[in-house]
Amino acid sequence: MKSWLYIQKNKARNCQGIKIMSHRFIIALIIVFMFCTPALAAAPHKQIPIQVEADHMVSTQKDNSVLFTGRAVAKQGSMTIHSDELTVYYDSQKDDKKSKAKETKSIKRMFAKGNVKIVQKDWVASGDTAEYFDAERKVVLVGHTKVWQDNNMVTGDRFVMFLDEGKSIVEHDQKKGERVKAFFYPDKKK
Repeated sequence: MKSWLYIQKNKARNCQGIKIMSHRFIIALIIVFMFCTPALAAAPHKQIPIQVEADHMVSTQKDNSVLFTGRAVAKQGSMTIHSDELTVYYDSQKDDKKSKAKETKSIKRMFAKGNVKIVQKDWVASGDTAEYFDAERKVVLVGHTKVWQDNNMVTGDRFVMFLDEGKSIVEHDQKKGERVKAFFYPDKKK
């Protein structure tokens, strides 16, 4: 029978081994994180799938497009696009290695029309049509656009939002002689 002291020494050695292993594991995770972060940061939205729901869907392979009609809703991360009709255009690339044809698809752009509403984090935008360009991470709303952030609102005919830059541009309709209008409300302090 092993002595109590022998058992305690072995427990201590095992605990030290676990501590060394866990320190090594944490260091390895930090190194992996340091090297992987730039690659993920370059296009984090590419890692998040886009989910689209609608009443009806028609896919046209010739045009590399999918048309969603009837209360279409597209979601990616914190951004949601609502519209009557949504067309998704994608790139189709074939990987032909050793006669195993594999096709990958990535979204190029989306075009929404009819009762368009876009929600992202703390802002909401509406307009007649919207177009989302994936490569530039840009949303362009056209026609009777209104954009709300908290209680503040901006109106115009064309609204461009650069999602990764936190930059937006609102333009007026020169033909109608309208101007961009902004309404800013002070924070209500309690």
